[in-house]
This record gives sequence, C-alpha cells and structure tokens, in this order.
Amino acid sequence: MRDISWEAPYCGEGNNCFRIGTDDQGNAYIAVSGAEDTYVTDSREALRTLIREIKAGKADHLLR
Repeated sequence: MRDISWEAPYCGEGNNCFRIGTDDQGNAYIAVSGAEDTYVTDSREALRTLIREIKAGKADHLLR
C-alpha cells in the first residue's frame, strides 16, 4: 500500500470531485473523491506540467 497524502477535494457542480495526492517518492496521484484506491499516477513534474498547461488554457476546449 502506498502512503499517499491527499489534498482536499476539488469539486465542480454536483458530485464532480477530484483529489490530488503525492507521496515521499516523488509521485503524484489524481483520483475521483471517494475512489482514491483507483488513481492515475505519474511524477510530480508531470503533474506540475499538467497544471501549467491547464492554467495556460490548453484544455479549454474540453469545457465547451
């Protein structure tokens, strides 16, 4: 079992909540709130890049 430190959920409208977590090995995790045992994982640098790209508007087309 991994020791993942989960952030508070990021929620949209309704029950659309995601959680981001990290571990002491340099990994980052994204999961649906309440289903943290099923996650996507990559490096913290990959998570950092994802967040920067989203903030830069590169995923805005998904919001239409």
